[in-house]
Amino acid sequence: MLTIIISVGVLLVLSLVAFCLWKWGDVRCVGVTPVPLFTFIAILFTSGLDVGLIMFPLTEFPVYADTAANPEYAFTNPLAIEFGFWGFMIWSFYFLTSFYFCVIEPRVGFFEIPAVKWLNNIVIIGTCAFTASLFLSYLPSYIPAAGDGKTVIAAFYLIALSVILLASISATDLKFLRFLSVGSVWLFLTLIVGMAIYAGMTPTILGEHLLDISGYFENLDKFVLPMNEYHEFYLFWWFAWSIMIGQFTSRFVGGLRTWQLLLALLTIPSIPIAIWFAVLYHYHVNAIATAGLVNLSMIVVGITFVINSLDSLIRLYSDNLGLTVSRLGRARHITMNVVLLFALAVMFQTQWLRIQWIGSVVVAIYLACIAYLLYAHRERVAAINSSPEDRTLDFDRIETTH
Repeated sequence: MLTIIISVGVLLVLSLVAFCLWKWGDVRCVGVTPVPLFTFIAILFTSGLDVGLIMFPLTEFPVYADTAANPEYAFTNPLAIEFGFWGFMIWSFYFLTSFYFCVIEPRVGFFEIPAVKWLNNIVIIGTCAFTASLFLSYLPSYIPAAGDGKTVIAAFYLIALSVILLASISATDLKFLRFLSVGSVWLFLTLIVGMAIYAGMTPTILGEHLLDISGYFENLDKFVLPMNEYHEFYLFWWFAWSIMIGQFTSRFVGGLRTWQLLLALLTIPSIPIAIWFAVLYHYHVNAIATAGLVNLSMIVVGITFVINSLDSLIRLYSDNLGLTVSRLGRARHITMNVVLLFALAVMFQTQWLRIQWIGSVVVAIYLACIAYLLYAHRERVAAINSSPEDRTLDFDRIETTH
């Protein structure tokens, strides 16, 4: 049943992306708080990715390489498969939702319907907690000195709780967002360069590994529908993120045309992902140890990514539900989020909750939204030819001023 749900969801999204490009390809997209392209991509990249980007690949490469036990991966190399689970096509999910919340939602208000609003925010809170639970689950393998390298112990719960606390504090003031997002990108790029130098990678070696990623593009069709349960898990994960990331990042779109927005989201985040995976793949094929400083560096960047993701999502569901700092007060706002997210993170970690269930709810929201648009706002949506006029006019004044 889950396979059918995610297959329908993926095919639906790709069809809608093609339709939006055909119907509104030259529409200029302007969010409520437009920012320069680099800042927008930094916000999207650090909000739309989490600790899994840092911690998953080194544990997954051996699985993808073992084609005797996993013959479904035999069609290409492990690096291409890893990239296919994280890069390029799946960023079209974020394009679709960013475009929708930037151009269509302000005119139709589907996510303002009380039942939809609550359901969407339950999804956001649940996915936020899942991010924290992933971080908690992978800590043992990156800090083996604190335990046996496999078991989650009290110290790891304390680290996860501290990260949630920092994210909750950060979410109380918007000024942290741009600093964290842009700073995280530079920190991530520094990690890539540092690990490449440590492993003795030359530009030639990097180029050879990057060529391996062509195996993804040569077999793009194999990544559309789930090839096994693990790929299915990834697709549900991306679905679970898609609505809330689009809702959040759409605020910062700074006047890109629709086709430019799609091109930017497909390519710009995929470039650092490809380089990062190529560096990690070099560690894998050459059995280079990551103990010590390398592990510590990866943990620091991973923690920064988690804080970024949680900050964005906490800010989003708090605003949506009216649970703002101005209403609750700083201390109550922080306490509420820490208690809620830590409790749910533990539930995910103990398998009481699953991301596949959340992803299934998101697919249902997609279908309900389409039905609502066709039933109640078909003519209004068909007539759209720009972002809301007030945003466009404000953006034009800003552009003229600068």
